[in-house]
Amino acid sequence: MHICFITHEYPKVGFPHGGIGSFVKTIATALVQNNIKVSVIGINYTAKEENEIDGGVMIYRLKKSNIKGLAWYINSKTINEKIEEIHSRAPISIIEASELGFAFIKKIKDIKYIIRLHGGHHFFAEAENRKINPWKGFQEKHSFKKSDAFIAVSNYVKTHTEKYLSYNNKPIAYINNPINILLFKPFPGQEVARRIVFVGTVCEKKGIRQLIQAFPLIKKQFPEATLEIYGRDWFYPNGNSYMEMLKEKELPQLGEVSKDIHFHGPIAYDKIPSKYAQAEVCVFPSHIETQGLVAPEAMAMEKAVVFSKLGPGPETILNYETGLLCDPHIPIDIADKILWFFLNQEKKEAIEKKARVFVLKKYGLDNIVNQNILFYESLFA
Repeated sequence: MHICFITHEYPKVGFPHGGIGSFVKTIATALVQNNIKVSVIGINYTAKEENEIDGGVMIYRLKKSNIKGLAWYINSKTINEKIEEIHSRAPISIIEASELGFAFIKKIKDIKYIIRLHGGHHFFAEAENRKINPWKGFQEKHSFKKSDAFIAVSNYVKTHTEKYLSYNNKPIAYINNPINILLFKPFPGQEVARRIVFVGTVCEKKGIRQLIQAFPLIKKQFPEATLEIYGRDWFYPNGNSYMEMLKEKELPQLGEVSKDIHFHGPIAYDKIPSKYAQAEVCVFPSHIETQGLVAPEAMAMEKAVVFSKLGPGPETILNYETGLLCDPHIPIDIADKILWFFLNQEKKEAIEKKARVFVLKKYGLDNIVNQNILFYESLFA
C-alpha cells in the first residue's frame, strides 16, 4: 500500500507549522514502520522545489507560485503533475487531504481519495460566527463531492461539519489524531513551581487573550507565578500582528504583573515536551477545536491540563478526573481552574497519573495507526 498525504504544513526546520503538520508527521512515520510506503506532497514555503526523506517518509516540497490571481491554479497544477509522476513510478493506493484539499485535484482511477476532517471553512465559519466565503465554500463543497471516504478526528467535528456539507452516504470513520507517546512521556523532576505554560498559535480563537486576562487573578494568590507562551504569531488580513496587539493593548492594562508574561515565539515540535515538563499547569483555553493535539500531548506527560469545555473538550478530558475543563470566554473561570490545581496538590497528582493512562488508551499511536490501516484496507474490500 502507498499512502500520499497532500499538505503544505509538514514540519520544516526554520519554519512554523500547525497541528495538521504535526499530525501528518506522526502518522506518516508510524505507517512507514508498518511497512507502508508514504509520500507527502505540498507547496514549499519558498519559490524552489525541495525533496527530502524524513523517517522513511518521502517529502516533496513543490515550487511556490505567488502570481496574483493565478497562484491557486498554478500551485494546483504543480501538485497534480507531481501526483501523476509519483503514481507512474510507485502506484498510489490512497491520497488523503483536509477539507478543501481535493477542490482542484484530478482524480485518477484506482486511487481512493480520503478527506480527514481537521476543521474546514464551513466548520470554523460556524464556530466563529462569520459568513461563508463564497470562493472557499465552493472549493470545500467541490472537494467533498470528489472524496471517496471521510475520517473525523472527533465526534464534534463530524456533527458540526455535516450541518453544512454532505458526506454523500460515503464511508466515514471516527478516528482520533494519535499522540506520539514516545516523545510525549513523563520527565520527572523538571517541574517549575507555579509555571503556567501555553503552546499554540497566538491568536484569538486559542483563548490566549482571556488567559492573559486571567493571569492577574492568579498572581493575587501566587505572586511567584509566571505565564510562558510558546507559538507562532497570527496576522490580521491587513498584516498586523496579533501578538503585538496583545503587547500594546492587553499587557499595559495588567501593570507590574505583565513582566511575568513571556512570549517565546515558535518552537520546534521535538522541543515542546521539554516545555511541558517545566509546567506546573498546562493551559489551552481554545474557543474552538476539532480535536486539539496539545491537551492530550501534555496529558501523556502526566501534566495537569486545563482545556476548553467547548467543542471536543468533553471528549478529551473527563472533568476533575483526567484534567479540568474551563469556559474559555471567562477569564475568572480560567483562573479558578489553574488555582484549583495549585491549591490541591494531592488531587493534582492523582489526575496527572489518570491522564496518561487515559491518553495511552484513547490516543496511543499503535492503536490509532491500526484503526487507520483497517479503514484504508476496508475501502478496497
